[in-house]
Amino acid sequence: MSFEGGVAPSVLETLEFPAALERVAAHAAGPLGAARVKARTPATDPAAIRAALAQVAELAALLLTDDTIRAEPVPDLAPALELLQVAGSALEGAALAGLGRGLAAARVVAADLGRLADRAPRTAALRVDPPPKELEQRLVKSLDPEGRVQDGASRALARARQAVRDARDRLVARLDAILGGLDPNDRAPDASVTLRGGRYVIPVRTTARAKIGGIIHDESATRSTVFLEPPEVIELGNALRAAEAEEQREVLRVLRELTELLRPHRDAIAAAWDMCLAFDDLCARARYAVEVNGFAPAIGTGPLAIRNGRHPLLTSPPDPTSPSFVPPLHEVERGPGGEVVPFDLALAPDEFTVLVSGPNTGGKTVLIKAVGLLCLMAQSGIIPPIGPQSALPVFDAVFADIGDRQSIAASLSTFSAHVAALRDILARAGAEGGSLVLLDEIGSGTDPAEGGALAAAVLKTLTRRRAVTLATTHLGALKQLAAETVGIVNASLQFDAQTLTPTYRLLKGVPGRSYGLAIARRLGIAGDVLELAERAVPDAERALDALLATVEARARELEAKARDLADRETAQHDAAARLERRGEEVAAREREVSGRARSLERQAREQARAYLLEARKKVEEALGRARAAVDEATAREARRLVEDAIEETEQGAGSREQGAGWMSLEELRQQRQEPTGAPRRVLRPAGPARGGERPAATAATEISLRGLRVDEAEAALVKALDDAVLADLPYLRVIHGKGTGAVRQRVHEILAADGRVKRFGFAPANQGGHGVTVVEFKA
Repeated sequence: MSFEGGVAPSVLETLEFPAALERVAAHAAGPLGAARVKARTPATDPAAIRAALAQVAELAALLLTDDTIRAEPVPDLAPALELLQVAGSALEGAALAGLGRGLAAARVVAADLGRLADRAPRTAALRVDPPPKELEQRLVKSLDPEGRVQDGASRALARARQAVRDARDRLVARLDAILGGLDPNDRAPDASVTLRGGRYVIPVRTTARAKIGGIIHDESATRSTVFLEPPEVIELGNALRAAEAEEQREVLRVLRELTELLRPHRDAIAAAWDMCLAFDDLCARARYAVEVNGFAPAIGTGPLAIRNGRHPLLTSPPDPTSPSFVPPLHEVERGPGGEVVPFDLALAPDEFTVLVSGPNTGGKTVLIKAVGLLCLMAQSGIIPPIGPQSALPVFDAVFADIGDRQSIAASLSTFSAHVAALRDILARAGAEGGSLVLLDEIGSGTDPAEGGALAAAVLKTLTRRRAVTLATTHLGALKQLAAETVGIVNASLQFDAQTLTPTYRLLKGVPGRSYGLAIARRLGIAGDVLELAERAVPDAERALDALLATVEARARELEAKARDLADRETAQHDAAARLERRGEEVAAREREVSGRARSLERQAREQARAYLLEARKKVEEALGRARAAVDEATAREARRLVEDAIEETEQGAGSREQGAGWMSLEELRQQRQEPTGAPRRVLRPAGPARGGERPAATAATEISLRGLRVDEAEAALVKALDDAVLADLPYLRVIHGKGTGAVRQRVHEILAADGRVKRFGFAPANQGGHGVTVVEFKA
């Protein structure tokens, strides 16, 4: 049962808590981390539980985006750390090599935790400073991975081992020479130097031992061969043993030196080792939370509320070949497709007892065990497979009466065993703090009337004590208890009345039907027998069953309507999404067309600007020739020809897209150079002249660019410059305003690049200042 203020091992076994811990421990990096997970027990301090779950949730959220975070397996350092506390002790090479591996793992874990300081501060709080790196380096230099002391550990050891090798070589060479000098009849077949009792010997026939002499260290099974150490090599053998003893003394000295080097850092090594184990434990719990898609519940903030709860032994089934495999006794909670069916169970503040009824194999027992297991896991610092917005109380004691407790040895029948369990529960539950009570098939095993009365009394008592109780029953009398007692609520697991198969969906507030007679009819019980059974059912039970059938039918009807509404809502959402996507496509098409229009407009402006620049170049060349004319009359004639060409060119550019009347300046020049008698091409486009004659070229001494965009201002300025030059104006005032300065900057760039401009600058303050630029042309 339960210890006072805790959970008894028998209750943990009944709820299969160790098997659930096995599932979590499977995510550990090493056996020691897994052992730490499996050693977890439920805590009762709400603050500690919240802190543990918050730490797991923090790391689990990080693992969703960064799966490279992993713990490091470490060897068991407990015996070595314990021996380091004993003054004068020396560790074996294997223990020292294990400490070296532990120090290396601690350095890696400390670095990883340091990098997590910003993203996961609760996880990074596990970090402790590892011992000095020089310890690890010294161990690596002195020991190989198996713990054997290497020659580089000390110069004395290197010399001692070289002496051993030299002594061995001398001894073996001498024995080979002796063996080679023996009569073939004295040597054993395939004889070679070998080792017996730590001494090098040669195998000779038994008949030759007296001839050779020496010390016999062994003989063959047939006693036809003896292993002999000749007298002339005894001193060489002794020298080898002396060299080996010196080597062992130096090895022991190195081991003592390494032990003394580590002894002052014993506490730091222990803390670093514990950091590695704690991080492995935390990583295992975080990876389990990710695997089962669990969410940290609120702890101790209100009544029990489990959302999207799943049995932990169903959520992550183990490998059937593993030693910890749990047989599929929980498969009753899986749906027809093999998926785990989640449940929602939320109690109101004034509800303490949930009475679950329904047919056999419907999942009632699995449900109450799942609730208990989820609570125990959460109190053990493990995020269980539950959904968001779940809340779990902190239970100081957990009780469970589940299964057949019959005991022949104790002279207990099934009912007597259940009564004894109820006696123990009533003696302790609700006495101090919060209690969770799980009762399977309460009131069964005896007369239904007496069993129902006893069960009702027990449930009322537990409810008055405010102990959270989940009980399963088939007794019809108990189904009415919820309507009569405040704090008790009915619940059932949904059952398909058509196929007589369970769906495992929890329905709170509705008692379940047992479907006993319906299942019997389906299994082939004779109809006349069933008729007798139905007539024997009390009228109250029959009326209650009919009422429950009506409620279930109404619930199925409402559920079907809800599904239909949900389907319609989904269809509407899909249609709205399609319309939204269509609108986005149309908007994108509009943006594309608008962009193309802007691009074409920009290209047209660039082409027009290039055309005007070409025209301006030709005009400047013509003006140059005009200025170089011999007399004024010739100059006026040249200027008139240039004006005619510019006017005709502008008219041609205006109708360029229509392809009528446009002529380039090069064509104009060629036409001017044609002989007088040749037929002349018409330069003007077809159509009546404006006013019947060509207007004279005019130019203004001032142009305003205010309100224009940069590209518009550029075109207007270029035309004004051309007109001013053609009109022989000495200067031009450009009003661009102050504003952001973009137009002013472009105006100055154009003027600086124009070869016809002598100088330009801002107007005096009383004539516009920095909002006006005065341009002076070259003579």
